[in-house]
Amino acid sequence: MNSDTKDLYQEMILDHYKKPRNFEKMPHPTHQANGHNPLCGDKVTVFLELVDGRVQRVSFQGSGCAISTASASMMTERLTGKTLVEANQTFDSFHDLLTQETLSDDQDSLGKLRIFEGVREFPMRVKCATLAWHTMKAACENQVQPISTEKT
Repeated sequence: MNSDTKDLYQEMILDHYKKPRNFEKMPHPTHQANGHNPLCGDKVTVFLELVDGRVQRVSFQGSGCAISTASASMMTERLTGKTLVEANQTFDSFHDLLTQETLSDDQDSLGKLRIFEGVREFPMRVKCATLAWHTMKAACENQVQPISTEKT
């Protein structure tokens, strides 16, 4: 990662951390789930409004580090309007971006989410970046038990 890319990465992460998008409790979600990263204390609740298999709206609340909050914020922007199939494909691509050595072609479709690629170099931070995403999947599956990054 070159210096300009690192600067952009830090700038975008800090922007979404300081001014998270869709950071609110949705009044009447159709789905929601809670997630927790016990290693660093990040906690998140993801709220979804699903209509006819499409994410009409997604929001979150919680507390966490800059990477966790920024990832949740960017996730809400990315998934709004997507079908559940597209949301799951985006989850898979994002997860692979953070955990796989070689990148697949579909990761080019991640757009701004590619800024999290550098997190792969810090395995402890991968759980921070993926907490909201695992929680979103749990919400889609109507999982009642809170998810923990220690089980993902």
